[in-house]
Amino acid sequence: MIQGLSKKLKMVIFDNRGAGRTDVSDRRYTIQSFAEDTVGLMGVLGISRAHIIGVSMGGMIAQELALNFPEKVEKLVLCSTNCGGAKSVLPSQEVLGTLMADRSALSPEEIVRMTIPLLFTEDFIKKNPDLVEFSIQQILRAPISNEAFMHQLNAITEFDTYDRLPQIRASTLILHGKRDILVPPRNAAILAEAIPNAKLVYLENSAHGLVEEMEKVIRVLLNFLTES
Repeated sequence: MIQGLSKKLKMVIFDNRGAGRTDVSDRRYTIQSFAEDTVGLMGVLGISRAHIIGVSMGGMIAQELALNFPEKVEKLVLCSTNCGGAKSVLPSQEVLGTLMADRSALSPEEIVRMTIPLLFTEDFIKKNPDLVEFSIQQILRAPISNEAFMHQLNAITEFDTYDRLPQIRASTLILHGKRDILVPPRNAAILAEAIPNAKLVYLENSAHGLVEEMEKVIRVLLNFLTES
């Protein structure tokens, strides 16, 4: 996605609080605080307004950004995400069990390999072992700590924008894989029904990471972001 979009657009990609190479903060994590972090970064970089693309938890942050800082958002793209709260559709108990499993005795590599089936379809994993392994090694360059992971999980648990979604005024595109087992695809329709004039595009053969149909994802994104 980054390579495809950066041919036409200037892109800024950053690690959220506690992820990647950022410090783990003692402050209570909320999706709202992540949105504030994003606005702070935009200010430091001199970016007054931008297209905002959020995937998974990033899509939650993007919602809060569009709701609380509408002047900062040109167009909004929500990928593989939900509105949180009682209106969101949870994954299966099996998936929840993997997500909530005790990680204290596991190595970073064991944790990453455990979560790979939540991100890609089984077919993709079988047919693209080299790409999957590359993804694993990329994550392992700066794996998230158990402490930061729990902070982020708590932030997701408390997140809920459903009642506020009609207030979003940015032109919005919603992308979701029909084979997403981590965030069930019905969540995309809930967002699309609540956000005024939102455009919803389902990817029939994609899971949570959308990699199975990335060429289509890039084409749809560029069409949406570059049209006047």
